[in-house]
Amino acid sequence: MKTKLDLITKRATEDKSFKFTSLAHLLNEEFLKESFFMLKKNRAPGVDETTYEDYERYLNTNVQKLVKRMKAQKYYPQPVRRVYIPKEGGKTRPLGIPALEDKTVQMGVTRILNAIYEPNFLDCSYGFREGRSCHQALKQLDNTIMTKPVNHIIDADIRGFFDNVDHDWLMRMLEEKVADKNFLKIIKKFLKAGVMEEEVLTPTETGTPQGGLCSPVLSNIYLHYVLDLWFEKIVKKSMRGYVELVRYCDDFVIVAQYKEEAEMILSQLERRLNKFGLDLSKEKTRLIEFGRYARTNAQKKGKKPDTFDFLGFTHFCDETRRKSFKVGRKTRKKKYNEKLKEMNGWLKSVRNTAEIKEWWKVLAAKLRGHYEYYGVSGNYAGIMAFYDQTCGLVYKWVNRRSQKKSMDWEQFRAYLKKYPLPKPKIRHNLYVLGGKA
Repeated sequence: MKTKLDLITKRATEDKSFKFTSLAHLLNEEFLKESFFMLKKNRAPGVDETTYEDYERYLNTNVQKLVKRMKAQKYYPQPVRRVYIPKEGGKTRPLGIPALEDKTVQMGVTRILNAIYEPNFLDCSYGFREGRSCHQALKQLDNTIMTKPVNHIIDADIRGFFDNVDHDWLMRMLEEKVADKNFLKIIKKFLKAGVMEEEVLTPTETGTPQGGLCSPVLSNIYLHYVLDLWFEKIVKKSMRGYVELVRYCDDFVIVAQYKEEAEMILSQLERRLNKFGLDLSKEKTRLIEFGRYARTNAQKKGKKPDTFDFLGFTHFCDETRRKSFKVGRKTRKKKYNEKLKEMNGWLKSVRNTAEIKEWWKVLAAKLRGHYEYYGVSGNYAGIMAFYDQTCGLVYKWVNRRSQKKSMDWEQFRAYLKKYPLPKPKIRHNLYVLGGKA
């Protein structure tokens, strides 16, 4: 099947105007079995409560029946089960959990869509694409600000993007590359499957369910047409100064040389998004001065230079030891507090369920995971503070295992020396121009 997907990608690369007329037949037994084994185990089940193990036990029979229903056009995805996960500021974010069989089909559809669209996506897009990452997006943004005449930043936020994707527009965008009506019908069925919450079914007229395996690629396709192509083909050509877009799924920033052109882009951006059923968040979208002259200009006005947040980092105007400009970044305060709260909750939950030596390796893995994401150039102080505070939390909860203290600070330091936790380390050097992050 990989060969067939490679052929699709090859055709999409060689002929940008080509429309694929025969795709649904690829969703055969072999392909869907491959897609099933690509799913992650031990994930929460959907509305039918079927687990990975349940479906795998009779995999051949289940997939045979599934393909038979699809060929007869009697396959109908089940509603996604809605749950809510904690978000910063005490808020929650809705998450849709599809049934396992639907996840299998979504995985197959996603693989086909990626094969078609990956050659067509632009370089400004970094989210949910093979071989691309958030750290590459951060590196590109850093390189752009450092090497181009950037003086202003549009820090944009699309309000409730995943909930407001217009289904009719999305299907029209898919039809630009896909002419197989049966394949398109399957995608539309997923979009219209509905949401089940506390045994109440709610139809879905807009949006792509967060948690659905198709959502990332469908979101990229939507913003490819709504934002990326518009910016590349229209905005750039109408500006006399330098402008650029860096996007990671629905999180993006626009850099500009001239303020008046940045203001023009922001106004056009709002109208562009409105056309496709989307809105900018007035509270979170800002135009700020940012770049090598921003610090000096702010000081003249008796102000601090503006900062902006992107991909979990607060970006600010910093300077090198030689007093020249550089982009500084640190863990966003809300993200830092959120991660620390998660660590505190986990330590509290495990302190009485197992001996220290049993959960110590998990703690070490959690710290390494934090450094892997937040360990970027300029943020050593941020990951060091996280390490120190985590050690403080460990000491606190170890000593709440009983009414008597388990160990004092001297004993705790000795334990750390004998069983060291991973120390902070910069994992991504963003200050080296060019190359991958």
